[in-house]
Amino acid sequence: MTTTTADVTFTANTEVLGDRPILRLPQEASDQLPSRGQVAVDGTLDGTDFSTVIEPDGLRGHWISLDDDQWAKLGKNEGAEVEVGLTPTKTWPEVTVPSDLCTALDAAGDLDDVWSGLTPMARWEWVRWIKATKNADTRARRVEVAISKLESGKRRPCCFDLSSCTDPELSKSGKLLGLS
Repeated sequence: MTTTTADVTFTANTEVLGDRPILRLPQEASDQLPSRGQVAVDGTLDGTDFSTVIEPDGLRGHWISLDDDQWAKLGKNEGAEVEVGLTPTKTWPEVTVPSDLCTALDAAGDLDDVWSGLTPMARWEWVRWIKATKNADTRARRVEVAISKLESGKRRPCCFDLSSCTDPELSKSGKLLGLS
């Protein structure tokens, strides 16, 4: 794929929040996406293909977390201008399950088929809900609740704002740091 065939094209500058490199989408680009929440995309960063789930910023916009390889290819320079092309996709990449949830799923024993039977998007939502807190007690409770809900047949977590930024390292009150 090239940026000329992408549904959404734009130029953005790299930023570092805390120690994490990110790319904020211009509002005009976010407005073209199908959801104010997470969106699975195939895309290009300066012509290099990638697939990811872009995150909401809590204010009707989105941002992309840059992994180590992407950051290196972009020169590891904050403020670097990047040509971006994005095409929303219904094919979600597999989420990395955090160790506390993985341990709880393994300990439950009877949830292997349930977990693998969820859509990748639903697995992303469970992981996102569990990780959306800095409080260790709250997180542990969410893992317990997730296991209980999965055991009772629930396929998705309930009652959280999908358009909020829920990366606790980069957000406060559901909004990406540096936004007001």
